[in-house]
Amino acid sequence: MTDSGRLRTAAHPEIRRMLLERREPPRPAWKSDLDRITHVDLAHVVMLAERRIIGAETASALLSAITELRERDFEPLEKRPAPRGLYLAYEAHLIETLGEETGGVLQTGRSRNDLGVTCLQLALREPYRRLSAELGELGRVLLDRAHEYREVLMPAYTHFQAAVPVTYGHYLLGLAQTFERDARALAQAGEGLARCPLGAGSIGGTTVPIEPARTAELLGFGEPVRNSVDAIATRDTALRMLSACVVLGVTLDRAALDLLMWSSAEFGLLTIPDGLVGSSSMMPQKRNAFVLEHVQGKSAAALGGLTAAASAMRGTPFTNSIAVGTEAMTHVRPALDATVDAVKILRMAYEGARPVPEAMEARATAGLTHATATAEWLVRQGVPFRRAHHQVGEAALAVVENGADSLWTALEAHGHLPAGSAGLRPQAVWRAAEFGGGPGLTSFERCFEPLALRWEDHHARLAREISGWEDADERLAHAVARVRGRTNDTTLPTGTDPKDDLHDQH
Repeated sequence: MTDSGRLRTAAHPEIRRMLLERREPPRPAWKSDLDRITHVDLAHVVMLAERRIIGAETASALLSAITELRERDFEPLEKRPAPRGLYLAYEAHLIETLGEETGGVLQTGRSRNDLGVTCLQLALREPYRRLSAELGELGRVLLDRAHEYREVLMPAYTHFQAAVPVTYGHYLLGLAQTFERDARALAQAGEGLARCPLGAGSIGGTTVPIEPARTAELLGFGEPVRNSVDAIATRDTALRMLSACVVLGVTLDRAALDLLMWSSAEFGLLTIPDGLVGSSSMMPQKRNAFVLEHVQGKSAAALGGLTAAASAMRGTPFTNSIAVGTEAMTHVRPALDATVDAVKILRMAYEGARPVPEAMEARATAGLTHATATAEWLVRQGVPFRRAHHQVGEAALAVVENGADSLWTALEAHGHLPAGSAGLRPQAVWRAAEFGGGPGLTSFERCFEPLALRWEDHHARLAREISGWEDADERLAHAVARVRGRTNDTTLPTGTDPKDDLHDQH
């Protein structure tokens, strides 16, 4: 039912998908794990063949078997027991299918340790990409709405009390600037995703003359890790991403709370469309902006994930560790996914929210938000600030107690102003606040223009990263096809000759 009586439209489709509808069971996690394992294996086998560490026929057979498994979505492994783990069950299948001389060479120059952390690096790309993209969309919405509402007067609040006159656009621009720093922090954490751990072996590298830079290139990494201990012992990229999300989550929570308060009947400063609110199963008059409470809850997931992951990693030696590489990492993806949802919901809320200018102006006026500017006006007339502060405070008390109809009439009554002085109004005050990053239009543009450029840089950087990963997938596909097509090429004998004639053609 879309019409609840109080609400005339159904929840937004994205809100239904994320929060309300029963989700289909996801693809089994072990298949996603094998997607990444076999993706790495394709690159590893290509490199082994190019380095002449394994023969062309062996490489072709391995690549064909791995490709067939991927095309069949690993159906041959669905009922296979894995008493010693997923990878060894998969390797055993290759040995049974191809024979030990072929299937048994896959781990040449490699361990499950460097394979596992490489797969983690690949797995983190997707939530990183989604979160970066959603942050970019949030930034776009905030900038658009900030410019649209840059002249809509509203009170800024401190301690939940009306404080000074600003504009709704000025407030949104402040959020856009804060979230842009969050986006930069995430990008900085994501720089760790450019390092490929493959080749580090169990912890001490390998004596096999592999070429880690080649597998890094085929997998879309910028460079191989230069130290095998660093490659295996650390998971700091995951922790740094969670850390960035913790700080981001604080701002998400605070921004959601403002919308919750300001859209309530007690404030009435904003309206939120029906598609982003819910009613009550019992109370027919209710109109609950419940999606914002989901933002508050989901934005806390990174804090829990970081606490759990960092706690699991403490007290472990600086080497390969199950507590670090397995247990700690189980908390990472759910926390990142929850943060993605929180950003998306908040973006939809700020995109759909509309200010109520009359209510905002009325509250800015009734809240005497022009009092500070009035005291500053007195300062410019030669009155020391502390005395001016006291005089305006007395005038405010008179207004509150209905002894005067405005600050200016109260000041005139006490002899602090010449009779007939024209009083300040909140609309004039925010326009004059051109200093210290205030809401005045010139000040607004000084902030808006460079901030818009930084958000453009964010979009461009993410597009380059995604393009780099996609290009690497194409390179790998071409390299696999080349190696599979050279089964009769006697120039690629098994051996350790470092010459790389296949690579030379790349």
